[in-house]
Amino acid sequence: MGSAQQKPGLAVVTGASSGIGLELAKIAASKGYDLIIAADEEEINDAAAELRRMGANVDAIVTDLSTIEGVDRLAEGIEADGRSVDLLLANAGRGLGKGFLDQDFAEARRVIDTNVVGTVYLIQQIGNQMRARGSGKILITGSIAGFIPGSYQAVYNGSKAFLNSFSFALRNELQDTGVTVTCLMPGPTETRFFERADMLDTDVGQAEKDDPADVANVGFDAMMDGEGDVVAGWKNKFQAAMANVTPASMLAAKHAKMAAPGTAKN
Repeated sequence: MGSAQQKPGLAVVTGASSGIGLELAKIAASKGYDLIIAADEEEINDAAAELRRMGANVDAIVTDLSTIEGVDRLAEGIEADGRSVDLLLANAGRGLGKGFLDQDFAEARRVIDTNVVGTVYLIQQIGNQMRARGSGKILITGSIAGFIPGSYQAVYNGSKAFLNSFSFALRNELQDTGVTVTCLMPGPTETRFFERADMLDTDVGQAEKDDPADVANVGFDAMMDGEGDVVAGWKNKFQAAMANVTPASMLAAKHAKMAAPGTAKN
Protein backbone atom coordinates (compact mmCIF):
# COMPACT_ATOMS: atom_id res chain seq x y z
CA MET A 1 0.00 0.00 0.00
CA GLY A 2 3.03 2.25 0.21
CA SER A 3 3.24 2.85 -3.53
CA ALA A 4 2.41 6.37 -4.61
CA GLN A 5 1.64 5.19 -8.11
CA GLN A 6 -2.01 5.77 -8.92
CA LYS A 7 -3.90 2.80 -10.31
CA PRO A 8 -5.32 3.40 -13.76
CA GLY A 9 -9.00 4.16 -14.06
CA LEU A 10 -11.67 1.63 -14.95
CA ALA A 11 -13.52 1.67 -18.28
CA VAL A 12 -16.57 -0.46 -19.05
CA VAL A 13 -17.31 -1.13 -22.72
CA THR A 14 -20.40 -2.99 -23.93
CA GLY A 15 -20.66 -4.58 -27.36
CA ALA A 16 -16.87 -4.83 -27.33
CA SER A 17 -16.39 -8.12 -29.18
CA SER A 18 -15.90 -6.40 -32.56
CA GLY A 19 -16.46 -3.20 -34.52
CA ILE A 20 -16.68 0.20 -32.85
CA GLY A 21 -16.88 -1.32 -29.36
CA LEU A 22 -13.62 -3.24 -29.73
CA GLU A 23 -11.91 -0.15 -31.15
CA LEU A 24 -13.15 1.94 -28.20
CA ALA A 25 -11.76 -0.68 -25.82
CA LYS A 26 -8.40 -0.59 -27.62
CA ILE A 27 -8.20 3.18 -27.21
CA ALA A 28 -9.02 2.92 -23.50
CA ALA A 29 -6.37 0.22 -23.11
CA SER A 30 -3.78 2.34 -24.92
CA LYS A 31 -4.46 5.15 -22.45
CA GLY A 32 -3.84 2.94 -19.43
CA TYR A 33 -7.39 2.13 -18.37
CA ASP A 34 -8.28 -1.24 -16.92
CA LEU A 35 -11.23 -2.75 -18.73
CA ILE A 36 -14.41 -4.67 -18.14
CA ILE A 37 -15.82 -5.62 -21.52
CA ALA A 38 -19.12 -7.34 -22.27
CA ALA A 39 -21.03 -8.82 -25.18
CA ASP A 40 -23.53 -11.59 -25.83
CA GLU A 41 -21.09 -13.81 -27.69
CA GLU A 42 -17.99 -15.85 -26.88
CA GLU A 43 -15.89 -13.67 -29.20
CA ILE A 44 -15.64 -11.25 -26.29
CA ASN A 45 -12.98 -13.57 -24.88
CA ASP A 46 -10.96 -13.23 -28.11
CA ALA A 47 -11.26 -9.46 -27.78
CA ALA A 48 -10.03 -9.68 -24.19
CA ALA A 49 -6.99 -11.70 -25.29
CA GLU A 50 -6.16 -9.08 -27.92
CA LEU A 51 -6.45 -6.29 -25.35
CA ARG A 52 -4.28 -8.17 -22.86
CA ARG A 53 -1.58 -8.43 -25.53
CA MET A 54 -1.64 -4.62 -25.50
CA GLY A 55 -0.80 -4.77 -21.80
CA ALA A 56 -4.27 -4.05 -20.44
CA ASN A 57 -5.91 -5.63 -17.41
CA VAL A 58 -9.18 -6.99 -18.80
CA ASP A 59 -12.18 -8.85 -17.45
CA ALA A 60 -14.56 -10.20 -20.11
CA ILE A 61 -18.19 -11.02 -19.37
CA VAL A 62 -20.42 -12.97 -21.74
CA THR A 63 -23.94 -11.78 -21.04
CA ASP A 64 -27.14 -10.93 -22.90
CA LEU A 65 -27.46 -7.16 -22.57
CA SER A 66 -30.99 -7.24 -24.01
CA THR A 67 -32.23 -8.61 -20.67
CA ILE A 68 -32.42 -7.11 -17.18
CA GLU A 69 -30.76 -10.25 -15.85
CA GLY A 70 -27.93 -9.91 -18.35
CA VAL A 71 -27.26 -6.30 -17.39
CA ASP A 72 -27.40 -7.29 -13.72
CA ARG A 73 -24.72 -9.90 -14.44
CA LEU A 74 -22.49 -7.19 -15.86
CA ALA A 75 -23.24 -4.92 -12.90
CA GLU A 76 -22.28 -7.72 -10.51
CA GLY A 77 -18.99 -8.14 -12.37
CA ILE A 78 -18.32 -4.42 -12.03
CA GLU A 79 -19.20 -4.51 -8.32
CA ALA A 80 -16.89 -7.50 -7.80
CA ASP A 81 -14.03 -5.44 -9.23
CA GLY A 82 -14.47 -3.12 -6.27
CA ARG A 83 -13.64 0.11 -8.09
CA SER A 84 -15.62 3.02 -9.41
CA VAL A 85 -16.31 3.19 -13.15
CA ASP A 86 -14.51 6.18 -14.65
CA LEU A 87 -15.70 5.63 -18.23
CA LEU A 88 -18.90 3.92 -19.34
CA LEU A 89 -19.00 3.30 -23.08
CA ALA A 90 -22.53 2.07 -23.74
CA ASN A 91 -22.02 0.75 -27.23
CA ALA A 92 -23.96 -2.54 -27.39
CA GLY A 93 -26.45 -2.44 -30.25
CA ARG A 94 -28.33 -4.61 -32.69
CA GLY A 95 -29.86 -3.97 -36.11
CA LEU A 96 -32.52 -5.65 -38.21
CA GLY A 97 -33.41 -5.19 -41.84
CA LYS A 98 -36.48 -5.87 -43.99
CA GLY A 99 -40.00 -4.47 -43.68
CA PHE A 100 -41.38 -4.29 -40.15
CA LEU A 101 -44.42 -6.47 -40.84
CA ASP A 102 -42.14 -9.12 -42.33
CA GLN A 103 -39.83 -9.25 -39.32
CA ASP A 104 -39.95 -11.89 -36.64
CA PHE A 105 -41.26 -9.94 -33.66
CA ALA A 106 -38.93 -11.66 -31.22
CA GLU A 107 -36.00 -10.32 -33.27
CA ALA A 108 -37.52 -6.85 -33.51
CA ARG A 109 -38.08 -6.80 -29.77
CA ARG A 110 -34.49 -7.86 -29.18
CA VAL A 111 -33.34 -4.77 -31.09
CA ILE A 112 -35.42 -2.59 -28.76
CA ASP A 113 -34.38 -4.48 -25.64
CA THR A 114 -30.67 -4.29 -26.53
CA ASN A 115 -30.50 -0.75 -27.91
CA VAL A 116 -32.95 0.90 -25.54
CA VAL A 117 -33.94 -1.09 -22.45
CA GLY A 118 -30.59 -2.67 -21.63
CA THR A 119 -28.70 0.51 -22.42
CA VAL A 120 -30.77 2.83 -20.24
CA TYR A 121 -30.91 0.29 -17.40
CA LEU A 122 -27.11 0.02 -17.31
CA ILE A 123 -26.68 3.79 -17.58
CA GLN A 124 -29.05 4.39 -14.67
CA GLN A 125 -27.09 2.03 -12.42
CA ILE A 126 -23.60 3.28 -13.31
CA GLY A 127 -24.78 6.87 -13.68
CA ASN A 128 -26.08 6.91 -10.12
CA GLN A 129 -22.69 5.76 -8.84
CA MET A 130 -20.94 8.44 -10.91
CA ARG A 131 -23.29 11.18 -9.69
CA ALA A 132 -22.84 10.11 -6.07
CA ARG A 133 -19.08 10.65 -6.27
CA GLY A 134 -19.26 13.65 -8.62
CA SER A 135 -17.22 12.35 -11.55
CA GLY A 136 -17.43 10.09 -14.57
CA LYS A 137 -17.86 10.09 -18.32
CA ILE A 138 -20.56 8.29 -20.32
CA LEU A 139 -20.40 7.67 -24.07
CA ILE A 140 -23.59 6.46 -25.75
CA THR A 141 -23.36 5.10 -29.29
CA GLY A 142 -26.34 6.62 -31.06
CA SER A 143 -26.42 7.02 -34.83
CA ILE A 144 -27.21 9.45 -37.61
CA ALA A 145 -29.90 6.84 -38.33
CA GLY A 146 -31.75 8.42 -35.43
CA PHE A 147 -32.36 11.53 -37.56
CA ILE A 148 -33.93 9.59 -40.42
CA PRO A 149 -37.17 7.54 -40.54
CA GLY A 150 -35.67 4.18 -41.45
CA SER A 151 -37.81 2.43 -44.01
CA TYR A 152 -36.77 -1.26 -43.91
CA GLN A 153 -34.91 -0.53 -40.66
CA ALA A 154 -37.84 1.05 -38.87
CA VAL A 155 -37.23 -0.41 -35.40
CA TYR A 156 -33.47 0.13 -35.49
CA ASN A 157 -33.68 3.78 -36.58
CA GLY A 158 -36.43 4.37 -34.04
CA SER A 159 -34.25 2.94 -31.29
CA LYS A 160 -31.37 5.21 -32.27
CA ALA A 161 -33.68 8.23 -32.33
CA PHE A 162 -34.50 7.35 -28.74
CA LEU A 163 -30.84 7.12 -27.75
CA ASN A 164 -29.92 10.39 -29.46
CA SER A 165 -32.75 12.19 -27.63
CA PHE A 166 -32.12 10.42 -24.31
CA SER A 167 -28.45 11.33 -24.30
CA PHE A 168 -29.12 15.06 -24.73
CA ALA A 169 -31.73 15.01 -21.97
CA LEU A 170 -29.52 13.08 -19.55
CA ARG A 171 -26.60 15.38 -20.29
CA ASN A 172 -28.72 18.38 -19.33
CA GLU A 173 -29.89 16.71 -16.11
CA LEU A 174 -26.28 16.01 -15.11
CA GLN A 175 -24.76 19.32 -16.17
CA ASP A 176 -23.76 20.42 -12.64
CA THR A 177 -22.78 17.03 -11.24
CA GLY A 178 -19.29 16.40 -12.64
CA VAL A 179 -20.67 13.64 -14.88
CA THR A 180 -20.66 14.19 -18.65
CA VAL A 181 -22.72 12.43 -21.32
CA THR A 182 -21.58 12.28 -24.95
CA CYS A 183 -23.51 10.83 -27.88
CA LEU A 184 -21.44 9.34 -30.71
CA MET A 185 -23.44 9.34 -33.93
CA PRO A 186 -21.74 7.29 -36.65
CA GLY A 187 -23.00 6.64 -40.13
CA PRO A 188 -22.64 3.26 -41.86
CA THR A 189 -19.46 1.69 -40.50
CA GLU A 190 -17.42 -1.32 -41.64
CA THR A 191 -18.51 -3.77 -38.95
CA ARG A 192 -20.54 -7.00 -38.82
CA PHE A 193 -23.69 -4.92 -38.35
CA PHE A 194 -25.12 -5.37 -41.85
CA GLU A 195 -24.33 -9.09 -41.91
CA ARG A 196 -26.05 -9.61 -38.56
CA ALA A 197 -29.01 -7.44 -39.61
CA ASP A 198 -29.42 -9.58 -42.79
CA MET A 199 -28.84 -6.53 -44.98
CA LEU A 200 -26.02 -7.62 -47.25
CA ASP A 201 -28.41 -7.57 -50.23
CA THR A 202 -29.12 -3.85 -49.80
CA ASP A 203 -27.52 -0.79 -51.34
CA VAL A 204 -26.34 0.48 -47.96
CA GLY A 205 -25.09 -3.00 -47.04
CA GLN A 206 -22.83 -3.06 -50.11
CA ALA A 207 -21.72 0.59 -50.04
CA GLU A 208 -18.34 1.83 -48.84
CA LYS A 209 -18.38 2.49 -45.12
CA ASP A 210 -16.40 4.28 -42.43
CA ASP A 211 -13.48 2.70 -40.59
CA PRO A 212 -14.58 1.68 -37.06
CA ALA A 213 -11.19 2.74 -35.63
CA ASP A 214 -11.69 6.27 -37.01
CA VAL A 215 -15.24 6.41 -35.63
CA ALA A 216 -14.07 5.19 -32.22
CA ASN A 217 -11.29 7.79 -32.07
CA VAL A 218 -13.73 10.60 -32.80
CA GLY A 219 -16.13 9.35 -30.13
CA PHE A 220 -13.48 8.71 -27.47
CA ASP A 221 -11.93 12.14 -27.92
CA ALA A 222 -15.34 13.82 -27.71
CA MET A 223 -16.12 11.92 -24.50
CA MET A 224 -12.81 12.86 -22.89
CA ASP A 225 -13.41 16.51 -23.87
CA GLY A 226 -16.90 16.37 -22.36
CA GLU A 227 -18.62 17.27 -25.63
CA GLY A 228 -22.34 16.67 -25.91
CA ASP A 229 -22.41 14.98 -29.29
CA VAL A 230 -20.25 14.19 -32.25
CA VAL A 231 -21.07 12.97 -35.76
CA ALA A 232 -18.23 10.92 -37.21
CA GLY A 233 -17.26 11.72 -40.82
CA TRP A 234 -17.94 14.78 -42.97
CA LYS A 235 -20.42 12.94 -45.20
CA ASN A 236 -22.42 11.98 -42.13
CA LYS A 237 -22.27 15.55 -40.81
CA PHE A 238 -23.74 16.72 -44.10
CA GLN A 239 -26.41 14.01 -44.01
CA ALA A 240 -27.35 14.90 -40.42
CA ALA A 241 -27.62 18.59 -41.33
CA MET A 242 -29.81 17.81 -44.35
CA ALA A 243 -32.06 15.59 -42.23
CA ASN A 244 -32.90 18.59 -40.07
CA VAL A 245 -34.38 20.51 -43.00
CA THR A 246 -35.89 17.67 -45.06
CA PRO A 247 -39.52 16.49 -44.60
CA ALA A 248 -39.75 13.13 -42.85
CA SER A 249 -41.71 11.59 -45.73
CA MET A 250 -38.89 12.41 -48.15
CA LEU A 251 -36.28 11.01 -45.76
CA ALA A 252 -38.26 7.77 -45.42
CA ALA A 253 -38.53 7.40 -49.20
CA LYS A 254 -34.80 8.01 -49.64
CA HIS A 255 -33.95 5.50 -46.92
CA ALA A 256 -36.13 2.89 -48.61
CA LYS A 257 -33.99 3.14 -51.76
CA MET A 258 -30.89 2.32 -49.68
CA ALA A 259 -32.26 -0.30 -47.29
CA ALA A 260 -34.98 -2.22 -49.10
CA PRO A 261 -34.08 -5.89 -49.67
CA GLY A 262 -32.60 -6.55 -53.09
CA THR A 263 -31.41 -3.00 -53.75
CA ALA A 264 -27.73 -3.91 -53.76
CA LYS A 265 -25.90 -2.63 -56.85
CA ASN A 266 -23.85 -5.35 -58.52
